[in-house]
Amino acid sequence: MSLFDAIDTAASGLTAERLRMDVTAENLANAQTTRGADGQPYRRKVVVLQEAAGPTFGSRLDGAMNRAGRSGVTVAQIAQDATPNRLVYDPSHPDADKRGYVSMPNVQPVTEMVDLISASRGYEANVTVMQTAKTMFTKTLDLLR
Repeated sequence: MSLFDAIDTAASGLTAERLRMDVTAENLANAQTTRGADGQPYRRKVVVLQEAAGPTFGSRLDGAMNRAGRSGVTVAQIAQDATPNRLVYDPSHPDADKRGYVSMPNVQPVTEMVDLISASRGYEANVTVMQTAKTMFTKTLDLLR
């Protein structure tokens, strides 16, 4: 195990959590967007994460032996949430249908705020890992002097 494996793993987590915060901010910004560029209401986006290293023992062993294996997390995709849009009765709205209903995005601000707090805490945890690894490396070097 390299001295920098912990930092590499935490760095991948930092990148993933930052992207989660960006996507959550985009969702909150478009919570009231009834018509996008395609003419449809905005759809909530979700970040799908996956483990960066291969899931098999052989690939992990090969990665450890050759130092080619990555650890941490990667973003598999940014998917659209499949939950249906909310229908809000507002006959005066320009995007209302014949019955007076407006199709609003499937973004729930409370859920987005929980996701934002979760991503923020994950980011902080990864920063703490990096700081702790740096302190350990410094102390190790001090011992070797």
